[in-house]
Amino acid sequence: MALLTAIRQWRPSRLGLKLFVIILSVNVAISASMFLAVSYSIDRGFLDYLNQAQERRATLLADGLVTRWETQQSWEWLEQSPERWPFIVRFELGQEHRDRPSPLGEARDFTLRAADGRFVVPPRSGREGSGSWHWLTLHSGDTHIGSLGFRPPREMMERMESRFLERQQRNLVLIVVSLCIASLLLAGGLSWWLGRRTRALAGATLRLTEGDYRTRLPERGHDELSRLARDFNVLAATLEASRDARARWVSDTAHELRTPLAVLRGEIEAMQDGIRPLNQENLSSLAQEVGQLERLVADLRLLSQSDAGALDIQLAPMDLSDCLVSRLADADRWLVESGLTLTEQIEPGIMIRGDAQRLRQLWNNLLDNSCAYTQPPGELRVTLTAQQGMAVVIWEDSTPGVPEGELARLTERLYRVEGSRSRASGGSGLGLSIASALVNAHGATLTPASSTLGGLRWTLHFPLLKTD
Repeated sequence: MALLTAIRQWRPSRLGLKLFVIILSVNVAISASMFLAVSYSIDRGFLDYLNQAQERRATLLADGLVTRWETQQSWEWLEQSPERWPFIVRFELGQEHRDRPSPLGEARDFTLRAADGRFVVPPRSGREGSGSWHWLTLHSGDTHIGSLGFRPPREMMERMESRFLERQQRNLVLIVVSLCIASLLLAGGLSWWLGRRTRALAGATLRLTEGDYRTRLPERGHDELSRLARDFNVLAATLEASRDARARWVSDTAHELRTPLAVLRGEIEAMQDGIRPLNQENLSSLAQEVGQLERLVADLRLLSQSDAGALDIQLAPMDLSDCLVSRLADADRWLVESGLTLTEQIEPGIMIRGDAQRLRQLWNNLLDNSCAYTQPPGELRVTLTAQQGMAVVIWEDSTPGVPEGELARLTERLYRVEGSRSRASGGSGLGLSIASALVNAHGATLTPASSTLGGLRWTLHFPLLKTD
């Protein structure tokens, strides 16, 4: 089993096989291109270089032969001893100490002709025509003493072709074999690395689909796979947080419903047992608890519609200033009973696209939050201005304040800073969540911060109505 597991781990993935084929194909194509490029360079540039080099050798040999002729005053010494010709060529070309002559400096590639046209050193190839040789005229002073013929490099290359091709083929085979081995090693390493990373991602995805949201992938490096692992971890963390939030939501909702239901059940049982009389006062208490349940259910329904993107909201051009002034004017008695003094600075005529009914609900929730949590005697300050294409509402109250670490959680559902579930602190814990949903439905933002009055400040930004 351990051997099978090891073989399975080292089995290349499809991605690795594709990568192997690509790398091998590219390397073979590069090798072939290099071979063609080298061949073209030899045929063009290198052949020109050989022509120039052969001409320089012929010039050196011609100078040496002129010197030898001036010493002997004839070519008879060479005609009588033709075996000396290879040694003369090697000596004049500076190759006398080499065991083997240069392929472009062999004696058979040169021929010597006297001034009268007879060959002192005949061509070994048997081709005596001048078309296959290049000739240099030899002069001693003003005297024409003969001509030196040398074979052009192109004809010598024909002799060297078989040797050259054999070497190139052998080198090419070595290069291709080396590239294949390198490709195997590279593709094998890459396929193992990619296979391990992709198998880890596939396994983590499977666990994630099975509900194990605690699954995380290691984040190593800064490549695309590392970014994919980081995105996967963010997705897993988001799903885990969503699951935990859903569990808390269900638990908190059950808790909120249990309290009024327990009160209703207790009062009804007390009336059934005759402990409490069935009169108008006790019926009003029951109606109050039922109303609390209705409000809670209505709030839950609104939030569920907001989550589903189905919130009933009708946006139309409206005067935000009139809407806010009207609601604050209607709340005078409420503020007085809560011990709050209202200070307002509202710029008139600020137009936005909004739903007057939903905005009134938003102001109600903010008022309810301020009245429920601000200690009397307290202060509520509301300002409305237009700044840089936005309508800015600042809603702030006096003590008590909210710790900085708790500000970001104020709009969470059923969340209270003090952690209490007592209704003495007011509301169901959904008011600010609903306010945030209503603000988002208007394309606006709601930002909490500490107030200069010692309490909480809400800053709302609404896009101004664009006029043509």
